[in-house]
Amino acid sequence: MLQKNDVIQVTIEDIGSDGAGIGHVDGMAMFVKDTVIGDIVEAKIMKMKKSYGYARLMRILTPSPWRVEAKCPVARQCGGCQIQEMAYEEQLRFKENKVRSHLMRIGKFAEIPMEPIVGMEDPFHYRNKAQFPIGTDRDGNIIAGFYAGRTHSIISNRRCYLGVDWNEQILDKVLEHMKGHHISAYDEATGQGLVRHVLIRYGFTTKEIMVCLIINGSTLPKSEALVESLCTIPGMTSISLNINRERTNVILGREIKLLWGRTYIEDYIGDVKYQISPLSFYQVNPVQTKKLYSLAMEYAGLTGAETVWDLYCGIGTISLFLAQKAKQVYGVEIVPEAIEDARNNAAINGITNAEFFVGKAEEVLPEYYATYEKEHAGEKAYADVIVVDPPRKGCDEVLLNTILKMQPKKVVYVSCDSATLARDLRILCDGGYELVRCRAVDQFPMTGHVETVVLMSRVNTPD
Repeated sequence: MLQKNDVIQVTIEDIGSDGAGIGHVDGMAMFVKDTVIGDIVEAKIMKMKKSYGYARLMRILTPSPWRVEAKCPVARQCGGCQIQEMAYEEQLRFKENKVRSHLMRIGKFAEIPMEPIVGMEDPFHYRNKAQFPIGTDRDGNIIAGFYAGRTHSIISNRRCYLGVDWNEQILDKVLEHMKGHHISAYDEATGQGLVRHVLIRYGFTTKEIMVCLIINGSTLPKSEALVESLCTIPGMTSISLNINRERTNVILGREIKLLWGRTYIEDYIGDVKYQISPLSFYQVNPVQTKKLYSLAMEYAGLTGAETVWDLYCGIGTISLFLAQKAKQVYGVEIVPEAIEDARNNAAINGITNAEFFVGKAEEVLPEYYATYEKEHAGEKAYADVIVVDPPRKGCDEVLLNTILKMQPKKVVYVSCDSATLARDLRILCDGGYELVRCRAVDQFPMTGHVETVVLMSRVNTPD
């Protein structure tokens, strides 16, 4: 019987949601970090549960044919990348198989109409946003980097290969300013210190740059000098402070203080312009986001005559994309500030056929459905297409039931978690829909995460 401290030999067959390799020993699943599919390794068991365990990699006995050298020297320690040591073509194969497996195992679909995964020509330098925690090392030196996996220990690294090249130069200037003016880094353990994080956003189309320092206070000493230094970087557009005095792991506070420039940068997805503030949710991979939204548009099959509901709409990114070809789009989002951004983004693009509602999708749509039926003498509320892009937990059951009542011709489901996607699709299929098309999009290369777009069509759509 396997137990803690046993040394085992295991062949890695799969990758878990956190990027750890998965193999089986004596019928028990073993999770081994820093391994890739195809590795044969020696590992030491660190923790055992009833049907699975966690083991630490001791040595690679036979490297996988898909094992490559990581581009980043701290890829293993850093929590940002999980599978950088796996060849990119195998990453894509793994992600497509992951979606297919979840649909079969959780969704109970016998036949999956999978289309080839949408990968990237260059799977590095794709992120338009980076949040670098600021801290001190053992010698008291101020550092910036990323948290080690499952910890809040900062791995010093100013050159992330997933981010844009400007990040390193910006961080150099911020740390130089902090050292030169004796400005302290925040310490999570004590709640003392000033600078907590540096948030950087970059417009891939506009080349505009935003720098926002998250601070445990109200002012930054000698901020004019930092502004002057940062403004030597081409494209600098917005420099601000975000005030967060809370003892919390939440990065951003609610208050923004502008130091220089605008409070936002602008960027495009396709032909649609978006204003992005430090607090805005905006997809971090604009190259793949355009492909993702174009796929959602293709699946929706819009002709200009359709009424579309976009649930969990955020700042209206998908809504405004769809509004280019729909008759009317209604967006729903729980965050009031996001809806303000959505309405503003509609205005700056001259889009008049998109309307936005604040609230939970699982409350707004049922309320709309009930009110419409009451005000229109029992006539059912209708949508030609309903688009959902929920958080990882998937759609609320009340919302799924309302979709089934509204009987749209099509449901386009955009998902960042194929397990909850499979669960929700089964509910829709049991309610009268069929799975027509399915395609994974690699939105986050070098990580275990993948986006999926699915088209569901109503069987025997009523006239």
